[in-house]
Amino acid sequence: MTDRHDPYDPYQQPQIMGYDEYGQPVYQQQGQQQYDPYAQQPQQPQQPQQDGQSQQGYGYDPYAGTQQQYDPYAAQQAQQAQPTQQGYGYDGGYGTYGYDTGRQPAVDDSTQQWNAPQPPAAPAAAPPPPFPEQRSEPEPPADAALPGQRRADRDYRTEQFSFIEEPDEDSEDVIDWLKFTESRSERREEARRRGHNRMVALIVVVALVVVGGAGYLWFAGKIPGVSGKDEQNAAATGPQKRDVIVVHLHNTKKGGTSTALLVDNVTTEQGTTVLLPNSLAVAADDGSTTTLGKSVDDDGSTGTREAIDTLLGTSISGTWRLDTPYLENLVELVGNIEVDTDTAVPDSKKGAAPLVNKGEAQTLSGPMAVAYATYQGAGEPEAKQLMRFGQVMRGVLRKLSEDPKAATVTIETLAQILDPSLPEQDLGASLAKLAGHAKVGDYETELLPVQSDGTLTDAATESVVKDVLGGKVKAPDQGAAVRVGIKNATGDTKGTENARVQLVNGGYAFVDSGKADAAASSEVVYGAAEDKAKAVEVAKTLGLPESTVKKGEPAANADVSVALGQDYKIAEPTS
Repeated sequence: MTDRHDPYDPYQQPQIMGYDEYGQPVYQQQGQQQYDPYAQQPQQPQQPQQDGQSQQGYGYDPYAGTQQQYDPYAAQQAQQAQPTQQGYGYDGGYGTYGYDTGRQPAVDDSTQQWNAPQPPAAPAAAPPPPFPEQRSEPEPPADAALPGQRRADRDYRTEQFSFIEEPDEDSEDVIDWLKFTESRSERREEARRRGHNRMVALIVVVALVVVGGAGYLWFAGKIPGVSGKDEQNAAATGPQKRDVIVVHLHNTKKGGTSTALLVDNVTTEQGTTVLLPNSLAVAADDGSTTTLGKSVDDDGSTGTREAIDTLLGTSISGTWRLDTPYLENLVELVGNIEVDTDTAVPDSKKGAAPLVNKGEAQTLSGPMAVAYATYQGAGEPEAKQLMRFGQVMRGVLRKLSEDPKAATVTIETLAQILDPSLPEQDLGASLAKLAGHAKVGDYETELLPVQSDGTLTDAATESVVKDVLGGKVKAPDQGAAVRVGIKNATGDTKGTENARVQLVNGGYAFVDSGKADAAASSEVVYGAAEDKAKAVEVAKTLGLPESTVKKGEPAANADVSVALGQDYKIAEPTS
């Protein structure tokens, strides 16, 4: 019996000749054997097998002249790929070599001595081609295996496959190239963005320069056909809105009052303090002429407010009575103020240092602010004291909060008794708006100039009454008395009083416009076309002919202006 693991194989199995470019093994073709000059040619089998297949059995014969080379792995590969398998050993009970034991019947020959069959003699074959020429033979068919199944009997090595490991330097080069191209694209995009931003910034700068230059030329009035600053102010007089409150500072120690108008121009966002001298001539409750100082003491806040409205053509929303103790508390609440003082205020105690020093940016406490606001030196005009009062009011507004609620809390903390026309909430809101203007420098202080007799000058009417206060920008309410300004040019001082009595009896509001040089004829001037009828009625009331009525520019604080000439007849007093 032959051993199943006999290392000798009577038939030459396919041998691996090498590996192709894909790493697959290249086998020797069937029918070709490796050339061995010492090997003998195989012989043909003597008898066929029972199943009709060309199988031959061989036993181990040490005297056999031909010895085949045995490859255990090649035998298994050939067994899987070829349907016609060669038998290994004799076919008695074991069948063919491998696991196909059920295909051959057993042979019962116990009496016959077994002899190793001899292989038949084969015809002489041509010697195989040399080894190098066998590499050019066509590739044998691949072994039969399941798809995707890896042969476990093959020893694969990584160096057989060039695609398993790529050279590191190649991959690094690719990554570096991608980074380079990406960074270069980003740099280009960034350069485009910077260029775009620079172009936009340049366009904006050029536009600002052009607009600024055009605005300056327009403001300076140097553009032909376009109105300048003066014409702009004149044209903007009509639609401008102003909020006005009157402040009366009462000196509780020395007596006397100081009056100012706090004006908030909502349209131009400008704040102004207009100082009113006590010598200003206003109309009393009975229509007679009195001074502002006497009106505050005699007629009170309501009568004085109405007299100022009639004289200046304004619309005062309320009256703020501010006594000196409350001014002192107000300065303390806002945290002291800074004022450029124009004089030193002496202390009431003899030999003591000045209460207020002269100089710029002087810090004033409550008592110091009151002393400076009410101080009038010997021989100084009233205008000096009014200007100091205006400085203190501006310093207070600079320190006051711009928030209406906070400003209202400050006013409520004073615990002062206010006029019913101006409650604490309204006063706080008005002062907060003025504080906003004062903090940014949009705040001015103006003194209303008056003549020795208390009447307004033409310059005062144009600069202060018309520009700052708006003059008669607000039309009189329905049923309100027409304001008639009287300028006496008769040469007789009785002419003004005589005209006042006539106008008051006729239901008109009298406005004293002062005196003028003597003129031969009188003149009644109205501005708007709808005021012509009013001007005619005024002329009839004064006993002037209708021919004296003309269209022109009346005084800013009057609806109709009358210049009384020598043709005006002054009534003689009756006994």
